[in-house]
Amino acid sequence: MMILAVAVGVAITLLTGLVENTPNMLVGAVHYGYPLAWLVRMIVAPEYNPWVVRPMGLVIDLVVWSTVIFVILYAATLSRKKAQ
Repeated sequence: MMILAVAVGVAITLLTGLVENTPNMLVGAVHYGYPLAWLVRMIVAPEYNPWVVRPMGLVIDLVVWSTVIFVILYAATLSRKKAQ
């Protein structure tokens, strides 16, 4: 169950890399990822390094989504056992 939760958590985290999450009033970069922005696309000076991955935000998102999926799977397992 834990491996499935981590695998789905990784998939959801990577899919949230498609969701724009730019803070208000921020100019010069577009942020992606949810709940924390872990992927940044620079608009102002893209010739230097247009895409930046923030490792800490990525790890936190992985932990958050894996935990959410684990809780859902655990609750589903408990409800299935009570139904029997």
